[in-house]
Amino acid sequence: MTGNTNRHMAAAGPFSESEIAAVYRTIYSRRDVRNEFLPDPVSEQTLLRLLNAAHAAPSVGYMQPWNFMIIRDEANRRAVHQIFDDANNEAAERLHGEQKRNYMALKLQGILKAPVNICVTCDRKRGGGFVLGRTHNPDMDLYSTVCAVQNFWLAARAEGIGVGWVSIFDHQRLKEHLGIPESVEIIAYLCVGHVSELFTSPELAVKGWRDKIPLERLIYSERWPEASHVLDFYREIECRKTKNPAS
Repeated sequence: MTGNTNRHMAAAGPFSESEIAAVYRTIYSRRDVRNEFLPDPVSEQTLLRLLNAAHAAPSVGYMQPWNFMIIRDEANRRAVHQIFDDANNEAAERLHGEQKRNYMALKLQGILKAPVNICVTCDRKRGGGFVLGRTHNPDMDLYSTVCAVQNFWLAARAEGIGVGWVSIFDHQRLKEHLGIPESVEIIAYLCVGHVSELFTSPELAVKGWRDKIPLERLIYSERWPEASHVLDFYREIECRKTKNPAS
């Protein structure tokens, strides 16, 4: 390991106001896309930028456990879609009555509509037998790979590219179909493509499947479940919004 790291340091002040606004806009307007994909191809240059953003994610012990399998072939996507369809029908059998009807009415994937699919995996053996920071939490590699997915998703939103995360699969069957080694875990199956419009709020909230949980119910201070003083400021802001919706 090198001793002097000062020459690798750079100033780390805040971004400009417009840059800060762009970051928050990206976060708040990100959506899980299912049915809004356009047929336009995603260029190799754009895809490479998004993958570079994903590869810049933090990882435990700098393990970088991710791989990205790009899937464009229609026959391959149709086979993956069948694996989804079988799992989705199994999931529906756990529900009854109106809840089952509501579930079946939801479109939960864009495997065939999106021109690009990406299977994001985690190689749990990468880094060898000792990975710094993983000794007491062996799942940190999985969490690291999820950070890569989020990086990809936010960069895609900034580029006008939609992303949908499909999770309803028999993972063992999907691994066998894609030839993924047993020691490698599938973390995310992403549908990727251009979009011209997105829901203003998360689709499941818009369609009444589940409401957003108020932030004030999720913040504690020092010990579970002690309320945080941050909530006083939060309630003040929410009160102002109620009195002046335009603010």
